[in-house]
Amino acid sequence: MTGLAPYAASEAQNVVVIEVAVAAGDAVKPPDLLVVVESDKASMEIPSDVAGTVVELRVKEGEELAEGAVIAVIEAAAGASAEPAAEPPVESAPASD
Repeated sequence: MTGLAPYAASEAQNVVVIEVAVAAGDAVKPPDLLVVVESDKASMEIPSDVAGTVVELRVKEGEELAEGAVIAVIEAAAGASAEPAAEPPVESAPASD
């Protein structure tokens, strides 16, 4: 079973990918870091919410994401659910100007 790792904004906003922490073929599990994104207000870490293998990475550093954009396609590990958890991204320190 394959799951998608979508970006879900806590507020309606676009963000820029500032770090990609995984590549196709990497094994991930919750709460492994997928990407770090930055808005005009804060940087946010986007974790994996399923265990499995990254089949396809759909973002690059510097790319702007809108809410609902798919970050990665993850092939769920045996016995793992491909349904994403409904947790918001973790916010870190505010972005500097």
